[in-house]
Amino acid sequence: MSAIEGGRTTCEAVVRSCLERVAAREPDVRAWSYIDPAQAIAAAQAFDRGGKRGPLGGVPFGAKDIIDTFDMPTEWGTPIHKGRQPERDAACVALSRKAGGVLLGKCVTTEFANLHPGPTRNPHDLDRSPAGSSSGSAAAVADFMVPIAIGTQTTGSTIRPASFCGVVGYRPTYGEHRLHGVMEASGSLDTLGILARSVPDVALYRNVLLGIPPEPMMTLDRPPHIALCRSHIWDQFEPTTRTLVEDAALRLARAGARITEFELPADFARLNDAHRWISSFEFARTFTFEIENHWDEISDTLRGGRLHDGIDGSFERYIASKELAQECRTRFDSLWGDVDALLTPAAFGEATVGDWAFAGVPLFQLWTILHVPQISLPVFKGPAGMPIGAMLIAKRHDDRKLFACAQWAYQKLM
Repeated sequence: MSAIEGGRTTCEAVVRSCLERVAAREPDVRAWSYIDPAQAIAAAQAFDRGGKRGPLGGVPFGAKDIIDTFDMPTEWGTPIHKGRQPERDAACVALSRKAGGVLLGKCVTTEFANLHPGPTRNPHDLDRSPAGSSSGSAAAVADFMVPIAIGTQTTGSTIRPASFCGVVGYRPTYGEHRLHGVMEASGSLDTLGILARSVPDVALYRNVLLGIPPEPMMTLDRPPHIALCRSHIWDQFEPTTRTLVEDAALRLARAGARITEFELPADFARLNDAHRWISSFEFARTFTFEIENHWDEISDTLRGGRLHDGIDGSFERYIASKELAQECRTRFDSLWGDVDALLTPAAFGEATVGDWAFAGVPLFQLWTILHVPQISLPVFKGPAGMPIGAMLIAKRHDDRKLFACAQWAYQKLM
């Protein structure tokens, strides 16, 4: 971005470089559901002729294919909506273009941003999963096809792909970003997500998507207070992952951080089931048209999973789950004391081998349903040399402090 603004290169040169990488790697990685090189180059040339300037300054970006674009199809990862062409941009795309960003293309998502996978493969090992549902967004950034991309998260759909693919993944505080023009999965849980290669890039792009003037990234005036959280799902993480996170806590302590333990109340273990019933109930009603008119075109994975739960789920259980979630959010806000951020794994382990399209075990309902901001940092390698992320979590609306803690931790752990 600074090179474009400083005249050391052009937007067209940057876009052509990205397209060259796409041409070389896309046949294997398959991160894109739509990309038109001529269209991208024309947009870059328009920028160089004096197009809209702004914080993104001609930077190419990708958008998950559940995010509407007026000039590119948005198909939601399903043949039911093949060729679907929106008439306007989603708010997040419009804000990105207003800020000087150049949309390179649409990134592959899983079917309706749920479990049934798309064709994307992990760029570090084509026999492994990129995770879902923001699989294409994470893989495209990880493979240097584009510097930044928009994803979404309803369960773990930004954090887990970031961990598997070895990039920075950010899920913001629920409700801060506008989702107009983004396919709804579960309105009580959906957020945007950002996939990038650095924390400062994420922090800048958050401001763009909020539609606010760029702010310098917050810096800490002291080493942070980071609490290691061994939640009720701790034993479901692979032993290597648990060891890596515990070792990271020790390394951060040696670097000056105050490290403590953070214990969640026992009944927070009920939140994973609450997430299941909230998300499934809402999902099944969101897609009533598809269920009624295209049932046979929906995958067995989706019909037998979330749709089964949602169609058969009771309204009473849905409301009880929402009440539990709200109660736990309020209680969680009061538990932090002077803790700046929690530390926990960003994924159960390395990307799955064998079934490369497998989306990964969903272990992140807890943090998503609590509506807290999360960031995955690519600081670990597993036994096979594949990326594993460390996740930091902050209080609701403490996203800027989260970035400051994340940048401090990243510098100490790398």
